[in-house]
Amino acid sequence: MTTLEDAREIVRAVTGRKVSALAAAVERWEPFSREGTVVEGIGLMIEARGVELGIGEICSIATDPPVAAEVVGFREGRSLLMPLGELRGIRPGLAVACREKRPQAWVSERFLGRVLDPMGKSLDSGEDPAGEVPLPLYGEPVNPLERSRITTVLDTRVRSLNALLTLGQGQKVGLFAGAGVGKSTLLGMMAREADVDVSVVALIGERGREVREFLERDLGSRGLSRSVVVVSTGDQPSLLRVRGALFAMSVAEFFRKRNKKVLFVMDSLTRFAMALREIGLATGEPPTARGYTPSVFAQLPRFVERAGGIEGQGSITGIYTVLVEGLDMTSDPLSDALAAILDGHILLSREMAAEGIYPSVDLPRSRSRVMSELADDRHRELAGTFLRLESLYRKSEDLIRVGAYVPGMDRELDQAISLHPRMMEFLSQDARQGVSFGESLGELEDLFAGETP
Repeated sequence: MTTLEDAREIVRAVTGRKVSALAAAVERWEPFSREGTVVEGIGLMIEARGVELGIGEICSIATDPPVAAEVVGFREGRSLLMPLGELRGIRPGLAVACREKRPQAWVSERFLGRVLDPMGKSLDSGEDPAGEVPLPLYGEPVNPLERSRITTVLDTRVRSLNALLTLGQGQKVGLFAGAGVGKSTLLGMMAREADVDVSVVALIGERGREVREFLERDLGSRGLSRSVVVVSTGDQPSLLRVRGALFAMSVAEFFRKRNKKVLFVMDSLTRFAMALREIGLATGEPPTARGYTPSVFAQLPRFVERAGGIEGQGSITGIYTVLVEGLDMTSDPLSDALAAILDGHILLSREMAAEGIYPSVDLPRSRSRVMSELADDRHRELAGTFLRLESLYRKSEDLIRVGAYVPGMDRELDQAISLHPRMMEFLSQDARQGVSFGESLGELEDLFAGETP
C-alpha cells in the first residue's frame, strides 16, 4: 500500500514542483476517515457525538451543500463545533467528518492584488488563487531573542506621523478612534503610500458598503496592486471573522519569511475581540469586564505578537484600529489592555476632524515608544517643541478665543499663537498626496525657521 509520504513524492516528481496545487491536496489528505453525527444545536453551537476531535480541527457537516465547522471545545464525550457558514439546515443525525486536522493557511505570492475571504477564496472577479505553502493558522511562538530590534524608520508618507510620531519597521501600533473621524482614510494612505514591499489589509467586521468604498476610494488600484486584502464582513459568523484576521496575519508571515517589508493593516481589532467574545460566551466561558471572556485577553497578545521583525527575515509593521468612545482609553478594558501590549498608540481627534484637519491626529495624547531610538537630536528637539507649543495653545484656547489673554504675558504662548495657523497647515495633508520622511523633516525645520525652538 502506498504511504502518504510516497504519494507526496509521486506528486512532486510528476509535477516537477516542490509544492503544487495537487501536492497541496495530498498534504490535506486524511488517510483514515473519522465520522460522527450531530446530536444537538443551541445558538451558535453544534454538538457532535461518535467522533473524537481536537480543538482547531475543521469538520464538514453533511448538509446540502456541506457546511464547514471548527472544533472549539468538548465536554462529556461530545465535540463542540461552530459553523463557518450558515446554521440553517443543520439538524440532528447529520454526518460530521473531519476535513482538516491541523488548522492551516495555504498562501501564495499569487495573492498579491487580490481580495480574498477568510478561507482564501476569491471575492473579486478573478479565479480562486491556489495556495501553495502551508502555514499554521494560529502562528508559531517566536523566541524573543530571535526578534530583531526596531532600528529602521518606516516612511508612512504621512507628514504628521513621519515628523512627530516616527514609526519603525516591525512596530505594533494601535489607531484609536471613534466613528467618522477618518481612520479608514488614514489606513488607506499608509497601505497605498508607505515605503514597504507588501501591504496586507484585514477588513474584519466591516459593513459591506464600506469594503467597496475602502477598496475604490482609499486603497485604489495602485495600492491594491501591491496588497492582499482579506475581508470578513460583520454579517458573517463570529468564527469566520476570527479566521479572517488569523488568515491575513498568516499571509503577512508568508511574505516576512521571504525577507519582505510588510505593512499589516487591520480594521478593526475591536471587532476581532468582539468575535472572540461571542465564541467564548457560546462555549460557556464566564463574562468579565464589559462581557469580555478571559480567553479574549489571552488571545489578543498572541495575535498582536505575531507581527514584528525576525532576524534573518523581513518585518511586519502592525497598524490596528481600536474603536473607542470619547478617546478615553482607560474606561474601556479592551483599549486599556491593548495600549499596554502595543508599541505605541495614535489617537484621532473628533474636534480636529470637525475643523477639517485631516488626518486628525491628536498629537499630545499619541505616543510612539520607539521614536526616541529612531530620531536624531535635532529631530527630537523640533518634534518636542511642536508638541509643547500645541499643548500650550490647547490649554489656553478658550482664553485666546474670548480675548481674555493679553499678548506679552507669556512669551512661549505668544509663539504658540503666532505659529498655530502654520502648525495646523503642517498637520493637514491631502489623502492622495504622500510626503516622504525627508520632506516631512524639511517642512518641520522650515516651520520653525527664524524662531527659537
